[in-house]
Amino acid sequence: MQITYKVELKLNNSQKRQIDSYIGVSRWVYNKFLEINNKNYQKTHDSKLYMNAYTFSTWFNNQYLKDNPSDLWIKEYYAKHVKQAMIDADTNMKAFFKHKRGKPKFRSLRKRQGSYYFCANGKHQHVRYDNCQIKLPKIGFVRYKEQGYIPVGDDFRVVSGRIKERAGRYYLTALVEQPDFSKLDLTGEAIGIDLGVKDFAILNNGIVYKNLNKSIRLKKLRKRVRRLQRKESRQYQDYKQRLKENKYERRATTDFNLSDTQDKILKLNGRITNILNDYQDKIIANVVRTKPQYIAIENLNVSGMIKNHHLAKQVQQQKLYRFRIKLVNKCQWLGIPVHLVDRFYPSSKICSKCGFYNEKFRNMGKKFLRVRKWICPNCGSILDRDINASENICITSKFKLAY
Repeated sequence: MQITYKVELKLNNSQKRQIDSYIGVSRWVYNKFLEINNKNYQKTHDSKLYMNAYTFSTWFNNQYLKDNPSDLWIKEYYAKHVKQAMIDADTNMKAFFKHKRGKPKFRSLRKRQGSYYFCANGKHQHVRYDNCQIKLPKIGFVRYKEQGYIPVGDDFRVVSGRIKERAGRYYLTALVEQPDFSKLDLTGEAIGIDLGVKDFAILNNGIVYKNLNKSIRLKKLRKRVRRLQRKESRQYQDYKQRLKENKYERRATTDFNLSDTQDKILKLNGRITNILNDYQDKIIANVVRTKPQYIAIENLNVSGMIKNHHLAKQVQQQKLYRFRIKLVNKCQWLGIPVHLVDRFYPSSKICSKCGFYNEKFRNMGKKFLRVRKWICPNCGSILDRDINASENICITSKFKLAY
């Protein structure tokens, strides 16, 4: 099986310059692929003249570089990295033709778009690496910031990888070919998980994972982001005004201040993302560690929930869809069944003790969100809204398997 591992790299200044150069090359090739194909279509309006990645590569090496000798510098770079940028652009264009995504846009330097790609040269060859470093083509060995994230051994082989830069940090994503995970002996009780906004996750065994977005730590970080965004807006307005007055003026000190502010915002947003991702990964590890018979979770329509403008921000900050994807992948590796409960199943309105459906809540609509506890008219049980929902999610038969 093939599994992706992600680790941060510890690079010196020379290695950072080299990787930045490769990222710039991938961005240039990607944009060139879009530019040439767009020009061909605008001239003739004939979709048959579209060049896929392999046709474009042949044309680029045999004709374009002969007509444009000033671009021969690209021959100094790792050939498979250049070819992969063409394949990425071709993949996005074909997805656009099939109406699976929007029209590809040119990659931006300001948004740090692009990556450094490398791979093994053949099926019987492999990328050299060990517990603390990996060898990159044309660059050499680079060190991990933390050891032990990528498995090492005779049965493990790095097939390919990418390096991306985010907020001044460089992350390696390596695709590793390895033996299948041994399936767990599922001896624990089944677990139902109710995801929400007030609390992030409520389990049917009574464990509640708080909403980390309400913590003082994240509130302070987001406050700093808002202040910097206001500062960035003021600096950008000054920059536009100065361009209007003198279009050819040399770059002023305030322009560098604007880019510094943008970098600070990127770093803070990256820090917030890392905190939330780490919190979710620890929850998944705690759930899987109990070796449950199965895990039941709601098949939430997150894109539909975001359309509610009163809750859109809170729902988006919770990253509910990411949690589900990570949980399903982890359970698939370990052989734990995952039940995706129907999104229209009224888990909060049914008594988990006797199965009575409370008709009183049928027409309450959004007002039902205010009801945190209720008493079952049939059996008299006092039910907490979220724990009751997680118990119903665990025992219901209205589900489909996630894999």
